Amino acid sequence: MATLVLDNGAYTAKIGYSQEKVSVIPNCQFRSKTSRLKTFTANQLDEIKDPSGLFYILPFQKGYLVNWDVQRKVWDHLFGKEMFKVDFADTSVVITEPYFNFTSIQESMNEILFEEYQFQSALRINAGSLSAHHYFHTNPSELCCMVVDTGFSFTHIAPYCRSRKMKESIRRINVGGKLLTNHLKEIISYRQLHVMDETHVINQVKEDVCYVSQHFYKDMEIAQAKGEENTVMRDYVLPDFSSIKKGFCKPREEMVFSGKYKTGEQILRLANERFAVPEMLFHPSDIGIQEMGIPEAIVHSVESLPEEMQPHFYRNVVLTGGNTLFPGFRERLEAELRALVPAHLPVSVVLPANPVCYAWEGGKLLAHNPDYDEMVVMREDYEENGHCICEEKFDI
Repeated sequence: MATLVLDNGAYTAKIGYSQEKVSVIPNCQFRSKTSRLKTFTANQLDEIKDPSGLFYILPFQKGYLVNWDVQRKVWDHLFGKEMFKVDFADTSVVITEPYFNFTSIQESMNEILFEEYQFQSALRINAGSLSAHHYFHTNPSELCCMVVDTGFSFTHIAPYCRSRKMKESIRRINVGGKLLTNHLKEIISYRQLHVMDETHVINQVKEDVCYVSQHFYKDMEIAQAKGEENTVMRDYVLPDFSSIKKGFCKPREEMVFSGKYKTGEQILRLANERFAVPEMLFHPSDIGIQEMGIPEAIVHSVESLPEEMQPHFYRNVVLTGGNTLFPGFRERLEAELRALVPAHLPVSVVLPANPVCYAWEGGKLLAHNPDYDEMVVMREDYEENGHCICEEKFDI
C-alpha cells in the first residue's frame, strides 16, 4: 500500500509518495490577461507565455480552505495521470490542515477524500505536528520544541512536548507572505510604478531583494544616503516577458547612480522597501496590525506553559515556512529572543536546510512509523461511523 503525503498549503502544495521525493506545486489556478477564457491549474503556470497581470484563484482565504471547486481542480490535476497517477483504492493519504480548523471544513475534507476520491485510509494532521515529529526524530534527546511556522496566510507559534501539541499555548499572528507581497505592491505603486495587478512579478521581487534587517534604524539611515554610499539600494530589472523572462537584480557594478539607464529595461529602484517589508513579521504594528511580532509571541506562548518546561522550548525553536527564507531572518529572531528571555536560559533558533518542505519530510517519516496504521482512519470505518470517527482519531 502506497502512502501519499500532501502538505496542502495556501500558497504551495508539497506532495509526494513516502518512498519518493517531494514536489512543490502552486496550490491555485491562474488566468492570464491574454487568454482570459483559459484557466491554468497548479504547475501549468509554466505554460503561460505572458504572466503579466496574472489573476490568481486561490482555494484558501485567510488561511482556511473555503473554495472547494478550485481545490478539487488542483487535486484532480495532482492525483491524475499527468502527475502522481494515484490508485486510490490502494493508497493512504496524509494531509495537512491549519490549527483550529473549522468543523465544516474538516467534514467537507473527509467527504472529498473518502467519498469522492475513495482513498483507502487518511490521516488529517496539522503541518506543525509533522514538523515537530521531524524535529524529535532528528533530535531524539529533546523533549520539547517550539515550531514557528510562518507561511502564506499567517504565522503560527506552536509548542510541542513529546510530540503532543500544547493547545492552550498556540499563538497566531495574522502576518504571512501574502500580506508582505501586497504591502510591497502598495509601496511600489505609491512611490514609483502602478503594480497592483502584478502579484506574480512583485512576489518574485520580494523573494529576490527583500531581507531582514539586523539594525532597522541604522539601515534606514543608509537607505537615505545619496549615490554610492547607499549600500542598501538595488536596481531591479522587471521582466518584459519577451526578452527578459524573469526579473533580476542588477549587479552592483552595473548600477547607474545618477541619471537614467541607456538600455530600455524597466527598472524598479528599491531602498528601504527591501527590509521594511519583512520587518512586519517582527513589528506588525508598523502597518497598523495590532498584534505581537514573532519574538514577543514566542515569549508569550512559552510563559503560559509550566515553568519547568520553559527552558526546553527556548533551546529548541524550529523555523518552518517560506518567510524564514529571507536572509537574516534566523539571526534577527535569535537576537530579539535573546533580549527578551532571562539571561540564564540558553536560546537556540534552528533553520532547517529546507524549511518549506520540513513538514512534508516529517509526514514522510511518520508514514514509515510503526504506529502509523493506528493513527489513520480506514475507509470502511468512515463509511460505518461517519465524521465522528475522524473527530475521535485525529488530534486537531
